[in-house]
Amino acid sequence: MSASGRAALISFEGGEASGKTLQARRLAASLRERGVDVEIVREPGGTRAGELMREIFLHAKDAAMSAETLALLVTASRAQLVREVIRPALARGAVVIADRFFDSTLAYQGYAGGADLDGLRALQRFAVGDTVPDRTFLLDVAVEVIARRRSADGERRWDRFEAAGREFHERLREGYLRLAAAEPRRFAVIDGDRPIDAVAEDIARLTRDLLGIRSR
Repeated sequence: MSASGRAALISFEGGEASGKTLQARRLAASLRERGVDVEIVREPGGTRAGELMREIFLHAKDAAMSAETLALLVTASRAQLVREVIRPALARGAVVIADRFFDSTLAYQGYAGGADLDGLRALQRFAVGDTVPDRTFLLDVAVEVIARRRSADGERRWDRFEAAGREFHERLREGYLRLAAAEPRRFAVIDGDRPIDAVAEDIARLTRDLLGIRSR
């Protein structure tokens, strides 16, 4: 059982280079310091089958895929992750931190990629059922900031979505903000264009409130 006394699913969302992976790891570390049982997962991936799908989804440069094909592929990975890792962790009372979850599919393949949103929502319901995040942190960063961060990273392996143009990323950001506006009780929109420690403290405070953990 988690030291907080309750299981929870917390997801992190955002565009490329938004800092969500770093912040997910920081939150996991801070909770573990307090004795919380934490399971951290990433999408696509997190299982043997999911990691194989991740390779195709992100890095198969010679395999052109439509938004619908990408949505089916990543959702298949998600369905396996939910059943193999997330639900068992929640059942033992852990806090699960997901570096991306189903909102990514709605934002990337739906709002940015043009796939039918109603169809994508039905697909997610089929894949995850009632396994829905208790809190979703959306790290919101302007597209020009993301472009600057990516250029500062230097040489990196080709990534399907990092290689997408500015218009794609503008649609992506707008899509995420629409998702957050539609579910304000679940989403917490975090200004990601700030010092890492300031972002981490906002996330940690909101998580303590969610889990009922008293500040030290």
